[in-house]
Amino acid sequence: MKIALVTGGSRGLGKSMSLHLAAKGNDVILTYNSKQAEAEEVVAQIEKSGRKAIALALDLSDHKTFVVFAEKVKNALAEKWQRSDFDYLVNNAGIGINAPFMETTEEQFDRLMNIHFKGTFFLTQKLLPIMKDGGRIVNISSGLARFSFPGYAAYAAMKGGIEVLTRYLAKELGPRNIAVNVIAPGAIETDFGGGMVRDNPEINQMIAAQTALGRVGLPDDIGGAVAALLSEDNRWINGQRVEVSGGIFL
Repeated sequence: MKIALVTGGSRGLGKSMSLHLAAKGNDVILTYNSKQAEAEEVVAQIEKSGRKAIALALDLSDHKTFVVFAEKVKNALAEKWQRSDFDYLVNNAGIGINAPFMETTEEQFDRLMNIHFKGTFFLTQKLLPIMKDGGRIVNISSGLARFSFPGYAAYAAMKGGIEVLTRYLAKELGPRNIAVNVIAPGAIETDFGGGMVRDNPEINQMIAAQTALGRVGLPDDIGGAVAALLSEDNRWINGQRVEVSGGIFL
């Protein structure tokens, strides 16, 4: 039995990842920022399926809380699983800010940096002492790190940083036999970025027309990919960027 920690697991892609991981026989620790009720509902769904789960609060932009959060994870592992470590870390939590380059404020830039890049960097650092040797890390990037859409310069730059960080983590954690990969979703129908892809028919159709498989992505497309990447069959994949986009902008 493996234990996966999924940040931002209360909704959207993180919820799908958590449910797919549980369906494959993993127990789940999921984090939420403000939506505790939604997080507890995901926990209930997982436990109904016969797996164990717990939800912990985490503000990824508040880096000073990471040491305390790691201690909470350690306590939860001891109480619920009688273990001192966990197996998989999925750095999923994030926000979307769409602003033209010339209109992007320093406040917007810093918020994206603190959550997407600095948050992922230092949360991983603080959790590694309680991660099992031979475990796995999956970071989340974006198709926008490969192709360019106006309005996402800051967001995509952070995701580009995550892709480089992934390779360095794979190299440095090799002695602990921890594999590190990055998944890059394409456009997905969620409430991310105000639900633009899901709720705007014109944008939805435009993206579908540019995608080889002829539709926009769904949360389960990403949740299933993350769970598959963390399966034992994929243990030899390391330091790789895997785009999960249905073939957009080929």
